[in-house]
Amino acid sequence: MEKVSISAVTREGIGVKGALSQIRAEKKVPAVVYGGHKEPVSVTVSVKDLEKIVKAGKNTIVEIALNGEKELALVKEIQYHAVTDNPIHADFQRVSMKDKMDVVVPLKLEGTPADVTAYGAIVEHILRELEVRALVSAIPHEIVLDITPMTINKGILAGEVKLPEGVELVTDKEAPVVHLMVPKEEEEAPAAPAADAAAQPESSSTKGKKDEEGNLAKK
Repeated sequence: MEKVSISAVTREGIGVKGALSQIRAEKKVPAVVYGGHKEPVSVTVSVKDLEKIVKAGKNTIVEIALNGEKELALVKEIQYHAVTDNPIHADFQRVSMKDKMDVVVPLKLEGTPADVTAYGAIVEHILRELEVRALVSAIPHEIVLDITPMTINKGILAGEVKLPEGVELVTDKEAPVVHLMVPKEEEEAPAAPAADAAAQPESSSTKGKKDEEGNLAKK
Protein backbone atom coordinates (compact mmCIF):
# COMPACT_ATOMS: atom_id res chain seq x y z
CA MET A 1 0.00 0.00 0.00
CA GLU A 2 1.18 3.51 -0.83
CA LYS A 3 2.72 5.48 2.01
CA VAL A 4 3.36 9.22 2.26
CA SER A 5 6.12 10.51 4.52
CA ILE A 6 5.79 13.92 6.19
CA SER A 7 7.39 15.86 9.02
CA ALA A 8 5.61 17.37 12.01
CA VAL A 9 6.71 19.74 14.77
CA THR A 10 5.32 19.81 18.30
CA ARG A 11 3.07 22.84 18.60
CA GLU A 12 3.93 25.40 21.25
CA GLY A 13 1.92 28.32 22.57
CA ILE A 14 -1.43 26.53 22.59
CA GLY A 15 -4.11 28.98 23.68
CA VAL A 16 -1.88 32.01 23.13
CA LYS A 17 -3.65 34.78 21.25
CA GLY A 18 -2.45 35.08 17.67
CA ALA A 19 -0.52 31.79 17.73
CA LEU A 20 -2.77 30.06 15.16
CA SER A 21 -2.69 33.06 12.84
CA GLN A 22 1.10 33.01 12.97
CA ILE A 23 1.19 29.28 12.15
CA ARG A 24 -1.05 29.73 9.12
CA ALA A 25 0.89 32.78 7.97
CA GLU A 26 3.95 30.48 7.77
CA LYS A 27 2.06 28.10 5.40
CA LYS A 28 1.63 25.57 8.16
CA VAL A 29 -1.46 23.91 9.61
CA PRO A 30 -2.21 23.03 13.25
CA ALA A 31 -2.96 19.33 13.72
CA VAL A 32 -3.43 16.61 16.34
CA VAL A 33 -1.97 13.10 16.36
CA TYR A 34 -3.96 10.76 18.59
CA GLY A 35 -4.81 7.10 19.27
CA GLY A 36 -2.61 4.05 19.54
CA HIS A 37 -2.80 3.97 23.36
CA LYS A 38 -0.73 7.16 23.52
CA GLU A 39 -1.49 10.70 24.58
CA PRO A 40 -2.66 13.10 21.88
CA VAL A 41 0.04 15.43 20.59
CA SER A 42 -0.60 18.89 19.13
CA VAL A 43 1.64 19.50 16.13
CA THR A 44 2.04 21.59 13.01
CA VAL A 45 2.48 20.26 9.49
CA SER A 46 3.16 22.06 6.25
CA VAL A 47 0.41 22.87 3.76
CA LYS A 48 2.59 21.24 1.11
CA ASP A 49 2.64 17.93 3.02
CA LEU A 50 -1.14 18.00 3.45
CA GLU A 51 -1.59 18.58 -0.28
CA LYS A 52 0.69 15.60 -0.91
CA ILE A 53 -1.52 13.39 1.27
CA VAL A 54 -4.75 14.55 -0.39
CA LYS A 55 -3.27 13.93 -3.83
CA ALA A 56 -2.30 10.37 -2.83
CA GLY A 57 -5.96 9.54 -2.14
CA LYS A 58 -8.28 8.71 0.73
CA ASN A 59 -7.03 6.27 3.39
CA THR A 60 -3.39 6.75 2.46
CA ILE A 61 -0.98 5.65 5.19
CA VAL A 62 1.02 8.59 6.50
CA GLU A 63 4.43 8.16 8.10
CA ILE A 64 4.94 11.09 10.47
CA ALA A 65 8.44 12.04 11.55
CA LEU A 66 8.08 13.68 14.98
CA ASN A 67 10.66 14.31 17.70
CA GLY A 68 13.14 11.86 16.22
CA GLU A 69 10.57 9.06 15.91
CA LYS A 70 8.28 7.86 13.14
CA GLU A 71 4.64 6.95 13.57
CA LEU A 72 2.08 5.58 11.14
CA ALA A 73 -1.29 7.29 10.89
CA LEU A 74 -4.36 7.85 8.76
CA VAL A 75 -5.89 11.24 8.13
CA LYS A 76 -9.28 11.24 9.82
CA GLU A 77 -10.27 14.77 8.90
CA ILE A 78 -8.97 17.92 7.27
CA GLN A 79 -10.94 21.10 7.95
CA TYR A 80 -11.00 23.89 5.37
CA HIS A 81 -11.76 27.59 5.62
CA ALA A 82 -15.30 28.31 4.40
CA VAL A 83 -14.22 31.24 2.22
CA THR A 84 -10.61 30.65 1.16
CA ASP A 85 -10.83 26.82 1.08
CA ASN A 86 -7.38 26.69 2.69
CA PRO A 87 -6.72 23.88 5.23
CA ILE A 88 -7.05 25.14 8.81
CA HIS A 89 -6.75 21.94 10.88
CA ALA A 90 -5.99 18.22 10.49
CA ASP A 91 -6.57 15.12 12.60
CA PHE A 92 -4.24 12.10 12.36
CA GLN A 93 -5.08 8.74 13.96
CA ARG A 94 -2.19 6.46 14.85
CA VAL A 95 -2.46 2.97 13.34
CA SER A 96 -0.64 -0.35 13.40
CA MET A 97 -0.09 -2.41 10.27
CA LYS A 98 -1.09 -5.49 12.29
CA ASP A 99 -4.50 -4.17 13.30
CA LYS A 100 -7.84 -4.20 11.50
CA MET A 101 -9.91 -1.05 11.50
CA ASP A 102 -13.21 0.23 10.14
CA VAL A 103 -12.93 2.91 7.50
CA VAL A 104 -15.14 4.58 4.90
CA VAL A 105 -14.07 4.02 1.29
CA PRO A 106 -15.35 5.92 -1.79
CA LEU A 107 -17.31 3.85 -4.33
CA LYS A 108 -16.57 4.51 -8.00
CA LEU A 109 -18.91 3.36 -10.78
CA GLU A 110 -17.60 2.11 -14.13
CA GLY A 111 -19.33 0.92 -17.29
CA THR A 112 -22.59 1.75 -19.07
CA PRO A 113 -25.64 -0.56 -18.78
CA ALA A 114 -27.32 -1.49 -22.08
CA ASP A 115 -30.66 -0.15 -20.82
CA VAL A 116 -29.19 3.36 -20.67
CA THR A 117 -28.80 3.33 -24.46
CA ALA A 118 -31.87 1.25 -25.26
CA TYR A 119 -34.43 3.01 -23.04
CA GLY A 120 -32.78 6.26 -21.98
CA ALA A 121 -32.48 4.99 -18.40
CA ILE A 122 -30.70 7.18 -15.87
CA VAL A 123 -28.10 5.85 -13.41
CA GLU A 124 -29.01 6.84 -9.85
CA HIS A 125 -25.98 6.48 -7.57
CA ILE A 126 -27.48 6.22 -4.06
CA LEU A 127 -24.61 5.05 -1.86
CA ARG A 128 -21.31 6.72 -2.70
CA GLU A 129 -19.20 5.25 0.12
CA LEU A 130 -18.95 1.88 1.83
CA GLU A 131 -17.82 1.23 5.38
CA VAL A 132 -15.43 -1.70 5.45
CA ARG A 133 -13.08 -3.49 7.84
CA ALA A 134 -9.54 -4.49 6.88
CA LEU A 135 -5.94 -4.60 7.96
CA VAL A 136 -4.40 -1.18 7.63
CA SER A 137 -2.12 -2.52 4.92
CA ALA A 138 -5.16 -3.73 2.91
CA ILE A 139 -7.36 -0.62 3.10
CA PRO A 140 -8.20 0.47 -0.49
CA HIS A 141 -8.26 4.08 -1.71
CA GLU A 142 -11.52 3.34 -3.52
CA ILE A 143 -13.75 0.44 -4.53
CA VAL A 144 -14.62 0.13 -8.23
CA LEU A 145 -18.04 -1.25 -9.19
CA ASP A 146 -18.77 -2.36 -12.77
CA ILE A 147 -22.43 -1.54 -13.48
CA THR A 148 -22.42 -2.75 -17.10
CA PRO A 149 -24.59 -5.87 -16.36
CA MET A 150 -27.19 -3.86 -14.42
CA THR A 151 -30.74 -3.63 -15.81
CA ILE A 152 -33.82 -1.53 -15.12
CA ASN A 153 -35.35 -4.39 -13.14
CA LYS A 154 -32.25 -5.23 -11.06
CA GLY A 155 -30.24 -2.71 -9.08
CA ILE A 156 -27.18 -3.45 -6.93
CA LEU A 157 -27.11 -3.76 -3.14
CA ALA A 158 -24.10 -3.22 -0.88
CA GLY A 159 -23.79 -6.96 -0.27
CA GLU A 160 -23.43 -7.57 -4.00
CA VAL A 161 -20.41 -5.30 -4.42
CA LYS A 162 -17.21 -7.28 -4.99
CA LEU A 163 -14.63 -6.20 -2.42
CA PRO A 164 -10.84 -6.50 -2.65
CA GLU A 165 -9.25 -9.51 -0.97
CA GLY A 166 -9.03 -9.14 2.80
CA VAL A 167 -11.72 -6.45 2.96
CA GLU A 168 -14.98 -7.11 4.86
CA LEU A 169 -18.23 -5.19 4.46
CA VAL A 170 -19.53 -3.27 7.50
CA THR A 171 -22.32 -1.37 5.71
CA ASP A 172 -25.75 -3.06 5.76
CA LYS A 173 -25.78 -5.69 3.00
CA GLU A 174 -29.32 -4.71 2.00
CA ALA A 175 -28.45 -1.03 1.51
CA PRO A 176 -29.18 0.02 -2.11
CA VAL A 177 -26.09 1.25 -3.93
CA VAL A 178 -27.22 2.02 -7.46
CA HIS A 179 -30.18 1.45 -9.75
CA LEU A 180 -31.61 2.60 -13.08
CA MET A 181 -34.53 4.97 -13.49
CA VAL A 182 -36.64 5.46 -16.61
CA PRO A 183 -37.61 9.12 -16.99
CA LYS A 184 -41.37 9.73 -17.23
CA GLU A 185 -42.66 11.10 -20.50
CA GLU A 186 -43.45 14.78 -20.29
CA GLU A 187 -47.17 15.44 -20.21
CA GLU A 188 -48.49 17.42 -23.13
CA ALA A 189 -49.34 20.98 -22.20
CA PRO A 190 -53.04 21.79 -22.52
CA ALA A 191 -53.97 23.63 -25.73
CA ALA A 192 -54.27 27.38 -25.32
CA PRO A 193 -57.87 28.63 -25.55
CA ALA A 194 -58.82 30.10 -28.93
CA ALA A 195 -58.38 33.83 -28.92
CA ASP A 196 -61.33 34.47 -31.25
CA ALA A 197 -63.03 37.58 -29.97
CA ALA A 198 -65.98 37.01 -32.27
CA ALA A 199 -66.71 33.71 -30.54
CA GLN A 200 -66.87 35.36 -27.12
CA PRO A 201 -70.33 36.28 -25.80
CA GLU A 202 -71.11 39.97 -25.70
CA SER A 203 -70.19 41.44 -22.39
CA SER A 204 -73.02 42.96 -20.46
CA SER A 205 -70.81 45.97 -19.93
CA THR A 206 -71.09 46.86 -23.64
CA LYS A 207 -74.87 46.83 -23.75
CA GLY A 208 -76.42 50.26 -24.10
CA LYS A 209 -73.08 51.92 -24.80
CA LYS A 210 -72.71 54.35 -27.67
CA ASP A 211 -70.39 53.75 -30.57
CA GLU A 212 -67.76 56.26 -31.66
CA GLU A 213 -70.40 58.21 -33.67
CA GLY A 214 -72.75 58.56 -30.72
CA ASN A 215 -75.28 55.91 -31.90
CA LEU A 216 -76.77 53.64 -29.33
CA ALA A 217 -75.40 50.12 -29.73
CA LYS A 218 -78.00 47.56 -30.70
CA LYS A 219 -78.97 45.01 -28.08
